[in-house]
Amino acid sequence: MQQAGVVDGWYVAARSRAVAAGRRRRSAEASTAWPELAPPVGLASGPLGAVQAADREIARQTARRARAVAAFATDRPASADRAQGEPGAMSAERWAARPEVLRGVSEWAAHELTVALSISTQAAEALLTRSITLVQRLPGTLAALEAGALHPGHLWSMLERVAPITDDRVRAEVEAEILRWAAGRVVTPAQLNAKVRREVARRDVRSAARDLTRAMARRGVHLRPDVVDGMASVTVVATMPEAQALYRALSGCAEALAEDETDTRTRGQKMVDCLLDLVLRPGETDVPPVQVLLTVVASLATLAGGDEPGEVDGQLVPAEMVRHLLASLAGMHPAPERPAPEHPAPEHPAPDASTAAPRQAADARTDPEPPGQLCWQAAEQAELEAWWAETERRLLSGELVDPDPDGWGDLVEDLAGLDDLEHPQALGGDAPVGTTGRTDPVAPPDARVPDRWWSDADDAVEAAGLALFRAGGELTRARRLVRAAIRADAADEAAWRGGPPGRVSEAEDALSALREASDEQREWLADLLSATAGGGLVERPRIALTDALSGSLLALTDLPGLRRAGTCGRRACRRHPSSCSHDLSERPTLGPPGPSAGYRPGRELDRWVRARDRRCRFPGCRRRVPRGGELDHHRPYPDGPTSAANLAGYCTGHHRGKHQALGWRHDLSADGTLTVTTPSGLVATSAPPPY
Repeated sequence: MQQAGVVDGWYVAARSRAVAAGRRRRSAEASTAWPELAPPVGLASGPLGAVQAADREIARQTARRARAVAAFATDRPASADRAQGEPGAMSAERWAARPEVLRGVSEWAAHELTVALSISTQAAEALLTRSITLVQRLPGTLAALEAGALHPGHLWSMLERVAPITDDRVRAEVEAEILRWAAGRVVTPAQLNAKVRREVARRDVRSAARDLTRAMARRGVHLRPDVVDGMASVTVVATMPEAQALYRALSGCAEALAEDETDTRTRGQKMVDCLLDLVLRPGETDVPPVQVLLTVVASLATLAGGDEPGEVDGQLVPAEMVRHLLASLAGMHPAPERPAPEHPAPEHPAPDASTAAPRQAADARTDPEPPGQLCWQAAEQAELEAWWAETERRLLSGELVDPDPDGWGDLVEDLAGLDDLEHPQALGGDAPVGTTGRTDPVAPPDARVPDRWWSDADDAVEAAGLALFRAGGELTRARRLVRAAIRADAADEAAWRGGPPGRVSEAEDALSALREASDEQREWLADLLSATAGGGLVERPRIALTDALSGSLLALTDLPGLRRAGTCGRRACRRHPSSCSHDLSERPTLGPPGPSAGYRPGRELDRWVRARDRRCRFPGCRRRVPRGGELDHHRPYPDGPTSAANLAGYCTGHHRGKHQALGWRHDLSADGTLTVTTPSGLVATSAPPPY
């Protein structure tokens, strides 16, 4: 029992250090401070240095142009344009479709840019939108662009994913975290986009969930003509796992075709032909069946019900989709859903007799309450509809009397000075002679009774007043519903954070997440990790043990291996692992697999290196390491061992470049950090991606 106490004491001490480091890390992540903004590498000598200098000058001038365009937009305010509703003003549809940052800019500013820059109006409006967004919502990104730390290709992911974040504090924190991450390293636009997606999904979970819900409704297949006559494109919009599986299946079919020297088709052309054979001629094709292999990476907190996203073949996937995918592959029921929060109905005053009937009428028009709808929200909406029904009834019955019946005098004086008052088309715009815009036919002007003019005018003014009154009521109703939705969203978020999934997401480490998970979630997780290969699973699920601070991979095992490492090996302790309290100091520890005897790594070592690297290790490359090859010996075998410290994953192109390109130097350290030196002396590093 003394040994168990020592182990417990070690764990408590290690956990306290990890918690303290985690607090410091979260404090840094929550900061809005920018790093020192500078280019990631120095200037090379010769023509390559001139290329770098030109590229940085382009970035600096792009930033200067954005500031200048934003300043120009400030000098062209929308207040000089005709207001909405005035004759000749911008249509309501165009106004509603305009980006929010352009609402305060004159619509003619884009026309002025068109003349100045010889670009289309659409391009001018896009330039205005980008420039104002950078200046007002992404100042750090603009400063990094001006300093040469980023180039124009990096802007798109920041504009499309970070700028739309509505919370100013969260947006500033995400932008600062991205800039700190990119500081001092070679980052391609694709790498920056992957980091941005992960940070936005982690910081703005609810918005990401709403975006995914809307995007799921766009699943489908679309056909559009190609730029070349006679060609067309078929676009499939699907979830990431579905799209990955489809693409991998077509790739496997194309690669499985029999070799034929006379076949000059490219790989893409073979994939198209396989797709046509499988869809148009099912059962009549000789395309062999293929097995699609997708690698799913998810944290324990994600599997236990948390909101941290996972990965499918390196692509970000929401937590709920990961859980459903793994459950379907393992032939299990989906993970326990998060329960719907219960909200007490607010106290509302009881309706009096005058409003009881309209309230019942409003309730009768309302659809049945869907399952899980907030009862207090439904009550508020019913009360609002009852109020509107009662107001409309009183208005139509004449109970609402004009408080200023003599207030039409000013209008009469304004109309008295019009010379063409006797011509209805002058007032009604498109109304032909003989009509007033109403549905009832009227007599020609010369045959009408003079008092009828004032009757029509009174009717028109009354109809306009009623329309304005109804619009005001609808606007009030919309405001109340928006406030109700905001309160419902906040209540749902608070209920979720107080429940097991929320506590799992906030857990400091994996063991804390397990303690916070419900019994049902822990049972589901144990069943998943106990699943064996077969069905949708190619291999038994693996457990990655990672460093709590750096996220680097420490060991890769499965549930039986974890149990073996946690017990002394005695038969009784194997049957009841939780009761083992024996000395484990002599037992084999978990860690990287040992070296392999030959040139090719063994199965465990191959799996571990691929799990550590996941993508090509060349700086800036995001290609997947091809399965079945491309694990490179840093020191050639047999001078260097076939071990984790001497192996690195490359894509095919960069693997060839390492051995064939002249003047390049690759240095691999024991922790997997790769340092690449170019022939011109530039140095770039690449570390294994953290979990």
